[in-house]
Amino acid sequence: MESRMRNFTPVLLALMAALTACGGDREPAEGAQSGSSGEQIIGEEFGSRDAPVDDTDNESNPYAASESGNEGNRDTAGASGTGARGDYPTTAYFGDTHVHTGWSADAGMDGATLTPDDAYRFALGQEVESNSGLKAKLHRPYDWFMVTDHSDGMGVINEIVAGNPEMLKNDTIKKWSEALNSGDPKQASAAKSELITMQSEERLPKEVMDPKWMKSAWEKTIEAAEKYYKPGEFSTFIAFEWTVNADGGNNLHRNVIFRDGADRIGDLLPLTTFETQDPMKLWQWMQAYEQKTGGQVLAIPHNGNLSNGRMFEEQQFDGSPMTSEWAQMRAKYEPLLEVTQIKGQSESHPSLSPEDEFANWDLWDRGNLILVPKPEGAIKTEYWREALKSGMRLQDKLGTNPFQYGANAATDTHTGLSTAEEDNFFGKFKTLEPSNKTRWNYPLIEGKSGDFTGWEQAASGIMGVWAKENTREAIWDAMKRKETFATTGPRMTLRFFGGFDFSELDARGDIAAVGYKKGVPMGSSLSAAKEGQPITFLVAAMKDPEGANLDRVQIIKGWVDGNGKAHEKIYNVTWSGDRTKDGEGEIQKVGNSVNLETAEYSNDIGAAQLVGHFVDEEFNPDHKAVYYVRVLEIPTPRWTLYDKVRFDVEMDKDVPLTHQERGFSSPIWYTP
Repeated sequence: MESRMRNFTPVLLALMAALTACGGDREPAEGAQSGSSGEQIIGEEFGSRDAPVDDTDNESNPYAASESGNEGNRDTAGASGTGARGDYPTTAYFGDTHVHTGWSADAGMDGATLTPDDAYRFALGQEVESNSGLKAKLHRPYDWFMVTDHSDGMGVINEIVAGNPEMLKNDTIKKWSEALNSGDPKQASAAKSELITMQSEERLPKEVMDPKWMKSAWEKTIEAAEKYYKPGEFSTFIAFEWTVNADGGNNLHRNVIFRDGADRIGDLLPLTTFETQDPMKLWQWMQAYEQKTGGQVLAIPHNGNLSNGRMFEEQQFDGSPMTSEWAQMRAKYEPLLEVTQIKGQSESHPSLSPEDEFANWDLWDRGNLILVPKPEGAIKTEYWREALKSGMRLQDKLGTNPFQYGANAATDTHTGLSTAEEDNFFGKFKTLEPSNKTRWNYPLIEGKSGDFTGWEQAASGIMGVWAKENTREAIWDAMKRKETFATTGPRMTLRFFGGFDFSELDARGDIAAVGYKKGVPMGSSLSAAKEGQPITFLVAAMKDPEGANLDRVQIIKGWVDGNGKAHEKIYNVTWSGDRTKDGEGEIQKVGNSVNLETAEYSNDIGAAQLVGHFVDEEFNPDHKAVYYVRVLEIPTPRWTLYDKVRFDVEMDKDVPLTHQERGFSSPIWYTP
């Protein structure tokens, strides 16, 4: 057996210490510590890692990652005479674009107390005390980070908890205050769900919507971002979430991220949905900011899977027809889409991609954010892959592709603790932290027709960006040009280049150097192929140095034919082991080494790196097309299995205990 990962070894430890992540170059967990109750608990070590065997041969590796840690994973192969080093980005920096603290109303309502300051310290790899009193620490720090508290009700929760007399004049707010101060987590959870429902249905008390509570919280949010920004070491961003729950819970949320610092943002207050729910008005607000200050700002939509068909509907928010201006504004201000996070995935759906054997993962498809059931046909306009195809069709009509989205992933944690690691997952809300031993069966969000349950949470995700340096400007620019890739949590590294004359030989050399010289990177466009000229791609993926081996690399293609009909096809490009492709282009399963009794797995299957060259033999230069890469790891334990073993609890048979983590490149588009 090559290596044994996430090994549970019985030790005499307090549970609080056992929950502390340690591994890699981090110091090991200290001896027994007391929990929030002061009791010593005998538990099992959780989060410890045996050092994995890295079988990557860097001498011959065209995609070597010779440095890691807070400097990211580097493509360190030489430039091979194709240009001076530094002509292109050589470092993948990892971070989270979607983090809420106790200053978000729903997070605070559920009992979260951590602040933006705490969130940044945690992202830097420092130990903090979680909202429920556990010691919490990342296995590895992030390279960049941001806090995106909701603009709606920002600053309100502190007043409710403190019992502000002006607030308590409202009976609903008084009830919430009593629930929050009761010490009963179930009362807090119920209050949180009621808040979400009332915000979705535009029934919030007027006291909650008063912008005067926002100013102080927003100023402190900016201060925290500036305090922890260390150019070249750790980049932070000033950001917020604009949280539209249209028509009673249809999720049209956007995270709004500034390239600029406090000197430009100044006295600006975030836009709220109390002012408008129309995304076009958000883009106009962003445009006005840029015109007034000379700054730059972008937005990232998320959870199309909970929009009940509204995320990629082919009309404007008010039902009026799409216009060229609308398409241009959307394309300009929304370069990325959040493909995966705690509330499931928005890549594709089995009903949309019935030929995709890997489409059935992390599905949240029973309704919208408050579980209003989906109207017939809604799923078709909720997912990234379908939108990529629709956007090409709409381009002919509007002159601009409004859905030309690159790949983003983030957590959407509401604890201040960004944990996308399965063996160190602190959940979405305080009541779903691992202090709750039965969190797998605990209500996550209660809605109109039921609830989302704890086990449905995904310990996901993070985004890698290819940038020349770790600065706010360089990383934001990489997001803007879509040179990004998304993963469900592992820090695997991914390169993807498209062009018209890549050869098999190019895949054996310096992928980055030849990719930038002869083609374009992920997030870019190609055009005007000549008749008979094929489109070609180079792809390279490397495993997370502390994670699981890779199963396969696929290229997913969408195109629009001469009749305006959209199609898709999945190609297995390269894979581990001696498996062979059958006549339908399929390959065997990689196998499964997960031990369901111990939550161990081995890296004696899969590969540390996969590099490939692909020629689209079915390419038609007269048809618009889009291509993106999907990389799958070998099966590994899901966070539910770690909980099952750690807490010795039985779970329902429909609770998934293993999964295949994955990554996605931003697409490359072809336009005739």
